[in-house]
Amino acid sequence: MGIDKIIIKGAREHNLKNIDIELPRDKLIVMTGLSGSGKSSLAFDTIYADGQRRYIESLSSYARMFLGQMEKPDVDSIEGLSPAISIDQKTTSKNPRSTVGTVTEIYDYLRLLYARVGIPHCPVCGKEIRQQTVDQIVDKVMELPERTKFQILSPIVRGRKGEYRKELEDLVKQGYARVRIDGIIYDLSEQIKLDKNKKHNIEVVVDRLVMKEDIKSRLSDSLEVAGNLSGGLILIDVIDGEELSFSQNYACPEHGVSIEELVPRMFSFNNPFGACPTCTGLGIFRRIDVDLILPNRDLTIRENAIKASGWKYADGTIAQMYFDAVANEYGFSVDQPVKELTKEQLDAVLYGTGEKKIKVVRSKEQGGGVYMTAFEGVVNNLERRYKETTSVYSREDIAQYMGDAVCPDCHGQRLKKEALCVTVCGKNINEFCDMSISEALEFVNSIKLSERDMMIASQILKEIKERLGFLSSVGLEYLTLSRTAGTLSGGESQRIRLATQIGSSLMGVLYILDEPSIGLHQRDNDKLIATLKRLRDLGNTLIVVEHDEDTMRAADFIVDIGPGAGVHGGEVICAGTLDDIMKCERSITGQYLTGKLKIEVPEKRRKPTKKWLKITGCRENNLKNITVKVPLGIFTCITGVSGSGKSSLVNEIIYKHLVAKLNRARIKPGAFDTFEGTEYLDKVIAIDQSPIGRTPRSNPATYTGVFNDIRELFASTNDAKMRGYTSGRFSFNVKGGRCEACEGDGINKIEMHFLPDIYVPCEVCKGKRYNRETLEVHYRGKNIYDVLEMTVEEGIAFFENHEKIKRKLQTLYDVGLGYVKIGQPATTLSGGEAQRVKLASELSKRATGKTVYILDEPTTGLHTADVHKLIDVLQKLTDGGNTVLVIEHNLDVIKTADYIIDMGPEGGSGGGTVIATGTPEEVAANPVSYTGKYLAPMLGIKRTEQTMLE
Repeated sequence: MGIDKIIIKGAREHNLKNIDIELPRDKLIVMTGLSGSGKSSLAFDTIYADGQRRYIESLSSYARMFLGQMEKPDVDSIEGLSPAISIDQKTTSKNPRSTVGTVTEIYDYLRLLYARVGIPHCPVCGKEIRQQTVDQIVDKVMELPERTKFQILSPIVRGRKGEYRKELEDLVKQGYARVRIDGIIYDLSEQIKLDKNKKHNIEVVVDRLVMKEDIKSRLSDSLEVAGNLSGGLILIDVIDGEELSFSQNYACPEHGVSIEELVPRMFSFNNPFGACPTCTGLGIFRRIDVDLILPNRDLTIRENAIKASGWKYADGTIAQMYFDAVANEYGFSVDQPVKELTKEQLDAVLYGTGEKKIKVVRSKEQGGGVYMTAFEGVVNNLERRYKETTSVYSREDIAQYMGDAVCPDCHGQRLKKEALCVTVCGKNINEFCDMSISEALEFVNSIKLSERDMMIASQILKEIKERLGFLSSVGLEYLTLSRTAGTLSGGESQRIRLATQIGSSLMGVLYILDEPSIGLHQRDNDKLIATLKRLRDLGNTLIVVEHDEDTMRAADFIVDIGPGAGVHGGEVICAGTLDDIMKCERSITGQYLTGKLKIEVPEKRRKPTKKWLKITGCRENNLKNITVKVPLGIFTCITGVSGSGKSSLVNEIIYKHLVAKLNRARIKPGAFDTFEGTEYLDKVIAIDQSPIGRTPRSNPATYTGVFNDIRELFASTNDAKMRGYTSGRFSFNVKGGRCEACEGDGINKIEMHFLPDIYVPCEVCKGKRYNRETLEVHYRGKNIYDVLEMTVEEGIAFFENHEKIKRKLQTLYDVGLGYVKIGQPATTLSGGEAQRVKLASELSKRATGKTVYILDEPTTGLHTADVHKLIDVLQKLTDGGNTVLVIEHNLDVIKTADYIIDMGPEGGSGGGTVIATGTPEEVAANPVSYTGKYLAPMLGIKRTEQTMLE
């Protein structure tokens, strides 16, 4: 009998309490429980880690040197384990060269399709171009002026690595005397040694000629030889002139434009042969952004309207000298508001005077006198300094005034014009990639080719169709293949990897997923669940860490970890079917599933006041020139299907404009016309799930500021005063009180080469971070290390008589972090925990009533019980008169909001408009809102279904 279970015994990783559990194989298993209860510790840090470790240990030590070796998790034994694949949210590439097309490998098939059945066109006239014959090439070369010297070259190697000894020897045997390698002519009689790790271009010199009337016959023979050597490619190197390239494959007879043989790398923007040479295939440039150096055009030059490094207007400076000279020459005053300057006047300040010289008067500090010179311009000066400087500080200083500008040559299309002139059914490869997944699927299904081309392309089209279909099946039909991977959310990138795994059709694999429903509207959830079931039905085991109710109801087996979080969790509360979980009295998840516990709809909702943010002409990404009004002083939710334009509106326009205006950040918001209502606000705060720090020294105590109060309390003790210690003595970030052997980290890293690096407690301080003298200072019998090791819950009791410290710890407890240690390293906190630390930090501050809090899907990683606490916190922030703006799909959060702005109707090009606004009840009754459709049952509202077309 085959093993039909995964049997785990004695799992103790992180907070797991020596648990034993049996999981059925080839089933869809959901692991749930409160945030911090130990779900990820069991799924990822125990099961997946051991599956990975076993696989890597089966490889040679040489291979392990490159892969790294995973440590054995703290577990007694795991039986019945399959090879494990983790599909998590942390694998999105931030490389600007990585796109949805390249990540899913669809782009590789597209390159092959265009290289094999694409039709090339002339970049000049757009006519379809055919192969050139030797006679056509002869006619073109004969047009060179009389007495022109030129040589005929045959490119035999193009951009490939190697030494090419044999090829060069063969050329000598064939009677050739010269060769051009990487632009330099060599005599084949001398010894030529090439670097095998570098890419080379090798061209054989077939003939050297001087243009005369009687060379036609010899020219024809030489061109034929050159073409045969290289497979149809011929170069004419005109001495002191331009190099001409010809192909016996494709050329425009009218304009003489030649296109090389179509090969897949010609369509790659990550290869020099296909990439636009101006932007090297990125489609964008980093350029000085005028809006960043002129943030306020109401100011004058004297009032320093120009905010740029080295261009401050002050008496005796070079900046003053130049600005006065330009103003004098172009007839304006440095006391005029910048907005009143003409285009010519402003261009002279920003882009210089060109070759025109202006009269510059030196100040007394510079020795006096007058001289004539051309002015470089502020923008040109900054760009030149950015390129030339070797100082990291100077580059960072100038970089803050830079933004992304579309490449003027390829207009953001990344490829050379030759590649963009090749079409399949009238579309070039970039136009194909700019279509949404659903549009691309329609286009591929409608492709009609000749019988010969269809024989070549059928297999390629089959692969493209399948992959596009998989992306559509996981709810990503609104994405485009050209979208850069760095702009994808965690949930989107996870679903892309999920679609790729379905495409691989593996069997007998253990897949472990981390909340795949993130960023997915309720409408698209069914698609995702169907995809997970399909992967299971292939014969795989799926372990999904998830809080989504629909996913739990669709699961074959549920594991509820708890009962609480951190030290209060780590136990298996219940493991079984949905009915088993719902019957279990100890299971908080079960109580929410049965409805015994639920998040109530507020009895009374706050009403919008007369204060609103009004943004007109929003057109960033897919926003369709819309006007949006956001009420201030209440709790607002921005809803809509995935890809409808929520993030474009909130993160790209509203947040970026407010942070530039209120917090004076150097950032350029998305495209809009006018923005009204900022006078009612004093600051904007974005609370996301990014880490609160990237080193073990960062922790909840340092982030919330409570550590400063704790250090001052220790410095005020009699022990500290007798020794002359200040609060700095109790910091592990500076010399003095910390242990210098580990520099306050408490651990030392031992590099192990092809074994994993080992972190061992510091031998001197035994992991306590401080030196012996510092640890001798006590407050109520505890030293500073003991306090950092306390949980927040224990800390509240310990500091009950210290109101300031207790209040800050209480806010951490209120957001559900009572189980976290006060000094727990930031690197060990989950995204949801980091977000709640930030919320606690904001709660502990005195509310001004004029703050906007922006949160993007704050329920990510939160159990329903934690969502309950989150809603209480958001309501508390709003009660202080502040504005809370949340992008959310979670219906429990949406139903408790005061106001909803619902976007859609679809994702991508089908979205970008406001569908409905008003209270949750008003949106639920709206017949065209998808959000309203799922909200209505929760609010007990009956609605008439209607489509957008009706």
